[in-house]
Amino acid sequence: MASEKPQKNVHSGHRDKLRQRFMEERGFEKFADHQILELLLFYANARGDTNPLAHDLLDTFGSLKGVLEARPEQLAAVKGIGPQAATLIGMVVPLTRVWHRCAMEEPEKIANSRDAEAYCLSMLAGERTERFFVIALNAQCKVLGKRLISEGSLSEVSAYPRLVVEAALNYNAHSVMLCHNHPGGTCAPSPEDLASTQQLQRLLNGLGILVLDHIIVAGDRTYSMIQHGDIDYRIRGRGL
Repeated sequence: MASEKPQKNVHSGHRDKLRQRFMEERGFEKFADHQILELLLFYANARGDTNPLAHDLLDTFGSLKGVLEARPEQLAAVKGIGPQAATLIGMVVPLTRVWHRCAMEEPEKIANSRDAEAYCLSMLAGERTERFFVIALNAQCKVLGKRLISEGSLSEVSAYPRLVVEAALNYNAHSVMLCHNHPGGTCAPSPEDLASTQQLQRLLNGLGILVLDHIIVAGDRTYSMIQHGDIDYRIRGRGL
């Protein structure tokens, strides 16, 4: 008896098109309600046709809003909707509430160099190894987030340009502040510190992202490159 050939997933092309469309449009504004549900159900139903399930959900609960607000046990009562799909759909509205709570939290604002130095001290004072951070800010100089780019020995740390640029873009930053520490001694920048800062400044400026300052921390002391004129003076008036 000839062995059976594995069945091809006839729905994979449709799934790929919907996924690609979402990635390109970065949202659901042009999606029909049933297409939104189809895309969600893809991740709970690996191979089946999710189009009929999407329409059954809309018929059962009356609207997309009704589907998303339904309890998991109500969703699971619809034929073909198993516990995984019910849980996935049931998470959408609670996750939206979590996002709103995060968005409402007042971010820290860095209004001047004194704030910048205090912020970096709070991150790096007392650290025994060198660490390099990117701090992303919006147009109002409120902190969007910070990312540890690299961690080195007692004497050196590398600022990887690709990781710095990636962090700034991921936060959709209007501007960034660079920050690292010198555990072993003076907070004055080394020639390598100055050269790497200028390189990062050129890369980020090319993307429309300002480098407001580079703060170096040593013990309880700080050094601000913008205050010492180490960063291009043409940016000073637009920065801290």
